[in-house]
Amino acid sequence: MSDRRDGEPAESVAPEADGGRAATTSSTHTVRLELVDEPGQLLSALHPIADNGGNLLSIYHERGNKTPRGRIPVEVDFEASHERFKEIVDALRGEGVNVMQAGTERYAEEVTLLLFGHLIDTDLSDTLSRIEACESASVADVSLAAPQGTEESSSARLRVEARAGETETALAAVRELSDEKGLRLVEPLAGVEA
Repeated sequence: MSDRRDGEPAESVAPEADGGRAATTSSTHTVRLELVDEPGQLLSALHPIADNGGNLLSIYHERGNKTPRGRIPVEVDFEASHERFKEIVDALRGEGVNVMQAGTERYAEEVTLLLFGHLIDTDLSDTLSRIEACESASVADVSLAAPQGTEESSSARLRVEARAGETETALAAVRELSDEKGLRLVEPLAGVEA
């Protein structure tokens, strides 16, 4: 195990020591993943790291500690060159692994949205499932308020996570769904600093 952090070089391997395969310097990288609680998911998430030349250092997997979406957070430390690190992150995402953070770059942007209308009558579960089905977004948290009962209008506060740079795509999907179901959507103000 190493106590080095991202960006600090590990010992480089001389090109002649491995037949010229590792001519660049390796560093320690950390990825934070969110896995479904099903057998084999951790092993499946480790394959892209190993297959792309990552040298595993540590895995922190606490099955009893779940994310708001009911998934398991996993932190993996490994050594790889900067180029291989990018390949590993791309491979993880290509395999459908939810990469929440890679090194210092976060792959999740968060926005809070409000929905108003007949949320129960239009099947709130379906609404949430369809947001989750959007490749760019996932629902991290939901708070529902129905002060006059389920037969009247209600409101929900959604905390939605989007992949870095894909927030607008995620918002567009929520807008379309809101229009389809006749719900009013309140989005965060864009370009306004607090």
